Amino acid sequence: MPQRVIKIILPENHGKQALKLLESQENLSFWLEEASGGNFVASALTDSGRSETIMDLFEKRFSSVDGFKLILFPVEASIPRVDTDDEHVSPGNDKTKTDQKIAFRISREELYSDIVDSTKLSNIFVLMTVLSTVVVAIGLLKNNVAVIIGAMVIAPFLGPNVALSLSTNLADDKLGLNALKTLLSGILIVLLLSACMGYFFDADPTIPEITTRTQANLSDIILALASGCAGVLAFTTGASSAVIGVMVAVALLPPLAVCGLLLGSGQFSGATGAFLLFITNIICINLAGVITFLVQGVSPKDWWEVDKAKKATRKAVTLWSIILAALAVIIFLWQTKF
Repeated sequence: MPQRVIKIILPENHGKQALKLLESQENLSFWLEEASGGNFVASALTDSGRSETIMDLFEKRFSSVDGFKLILFPVEASIPRVDTDDEHVSPGNDKTKTDQKIAFRISREELYSDIVDSTKLSNIFVLMTVLSTVVVAIGLLKNNVAVIIGAMVIAPFLGPNVALSLSTNLADDKLGLNALKTLLSGILIVLLLSACMGYFFDADPTIPEITTRTQANLSDIILALASGCAGVLAFTTGASSAVIGVMVAVALLPPLAVCGLLLGSGQFSGATGAFLLFITNIICINLAGVITFLVQGVSPKDWWEVDKAKKATRKAVTLWSIILAALAVIIFLWQTKF
């Protein structure tokens, strides 16, 4: 598991309390640092799965102290190697189930920091969405699988979808609204741009790469659920999200682009089928994301927010499941009709 350095900064008169907290943690490597301005500064080396527990401990004790800061740094390597045997997740250990879940992911704060940037409706997000739409539309019109895959590599849809799921598990309305705004903006850009391209290039609905995305089936639902799980795991384990982001783009970008292309060409029946596939996929991705965060024990740090988050998660899972079931019926009836 990746390692992290936690730097603790406090007024000097709180140094003894902080030192006792550090000493109370078993098998924790830490050291004191020189500091100016009457501060106590210490750093601790730990694995990423344990960093949340330590940070929560210090935040709970010192959050009201002026000048208190916690800074988290990633570690590429350390010598000697830190023994990361399952000391805190073994069957005989007294750790709770929540602690065991935390041990296999990065901290809540690090996760939030990684995801929150992807919810910003920036010029880069707009530009990447435009470029990926142009590339995927050309790939679809030319029936070129390689070009379509290239478009999905640059499509920036992973972050907003994962952020939407995380906002549910943390009951963070601000994060959810920002993620939703960015996601809807991206959807609108893809639809409008691909519709314009469909109007000028007259998309042929019989092109295989277009035809396969005008109807949904069980395999598409399974793909979208797997994409949602993989996207969340990429963030929570600290793994590279570049390749896994392609999986989310597979489920979202091509069907949405097909919908726009066929709308621009006046092929409304095929466009409806592609839109149903897109909506089904986005629901599956967010449903899988919420469940994956739940299984990994991602929850608010404050006890009074935990109950709110649990209720929000239950409501989201129930709502997404009902909508998915309804869409499955609609898709079945649509396929029967056409």
